[in-house]
Amino acid sequence: MKSTGVVDCLIIGAGPGGLTAAIYLARFRRNIAIVDSGFSRAALIPTTHNCPGFPMGISGKEFLKRLRFQAAQYGVEIQAGEVMRLKQVENFFEAHVSNSGGSGTSRHRGRDGGGGGEMSIIRAITILLATGTADSRLDTRDWKTCIRKGLIRLCPICDAYEATDQNIALISSSPREGVKHALFLRTYSQNVTLIYQAKAELTSAEKRRLRQVNVEVIEDALGSLHIRGESKPSIRLSKGEELQFDVIYPMLGESPRSQLAVQLGARCNREGKLIVDRHQRTTVAGVYAVGDVVDGLNQISVAAAHAAIASTDIQNRLNKLGYRLCP
Repeated sequence: MKSTGVVDCLIIGAGPGGLTAAIYLARFRRNIAIVDSGFSRAALIPTTHNCPGFPMGISGKEFLKRLRFQAAQYGVEIQAGEVMRLKQVENFFEAHVSNSGGSGTSRHRGRDGGGGGEMSIIRAITILLATGTADSRLDTRDWKTCIRKGLIRLCPICDAYEATDQNIALISSSPREGVKHALFLRTYSQNVTLIYQAKAELTSAEKRRLRQVNVEVIEDALGSLHIRGESKPSIRLSKGEELQFDVIYPMLGESPRSQLAVQLGARCNREGKLIVDRHQRTTVAGVYAVGDVVDGLNQISVAAAHAAIASTDIQNRLNKLGYRLCP
C-alpha cells in the first residue's frame, strides 16, 4: 500500500466546487491532493444557461474540462480513485484511497511519495469534501438518453426557463416538494401536471392551491417511462394510461454523499446534508464541505462560492497552525 507525506489539504471530488478549491489553494501555493471518482453531477448537464460568463450556455462536461485545464496551469493533477475511508490520526487525517488510474494528485504531495499499487494512503492536515449528491432516478433504460436530449431535467431553478410553454410533467414523492416545484414550474408554462406518488396524501388546501393555477394532479404510481419517436418521453401509469410530455422533472429526492464526513463525526441534517458554518466548516475541526453535499442551494455558482470561502479559511487555518509559507 502506497503512502504519501502530509499534504496541506486533501480535496475529495473534482466537480465545480472541488476544482475551484483546487485552483484557489494551488494559487495560495499550498500542497494539495485531489481525488475524484468520476461521478460529478455537473457532467450530466446538457447545457447550462445560468452559469455566469457563458451567454450562449455551456455543457457540464465542457465546463468541467475548462476548470480542469485552469487547475492544471498551477500544477494540479487529479488522482482517479475513490476515498474508501477517512480517519483522524494525531494532528492530521488519513484517507484510504482505492485507485482507478490517473497520474497522481497535485505536483506537491509531500516529501515521502512512493510507488504504485491499487490502494494508497493520503495524509492531510485539512480535508475539503466536494462529493456532491446523487439524484434518485426513474427506473428506465432511457434515463441517460432523456437527460442528454433535455427530455428529463433535474433542476427547475437551473433550466425551467428552457421549458417555457412546454408540456411539463413533475413526478414527486413528497407533498411539500411536489406542490412547491409545481407552483414554481407553473410560472413558466400553463401545462404542468403533477404526478404524485407517495404514502402521504396531498391536503385539501394543497389540492385547492394547485387547482387555482390549473395544475393537473394525478395520484397514481409510475409504471414505466420511455421515448416514443425522437423527441418526446412517454409515461405509462400503473393503471395502464399512457401520457406524453415535452419534458419531465423527476423530483424524487437525493442521496448526499456525506458518509466520509460522518465517519469522522460530522453532523448532518435530516436529509443527510452536511451542516456547515459561514466558513464552510463542518462540525469536525479541519474538515470543510462545499457544493451539493451541504445544506443549501444546488447550483454551480453556489459550489464555486463555497469553495472560495472554504479555501480562504483553510489558508488562514494553516497559517494559524504554524504551516506558513513565509518566514
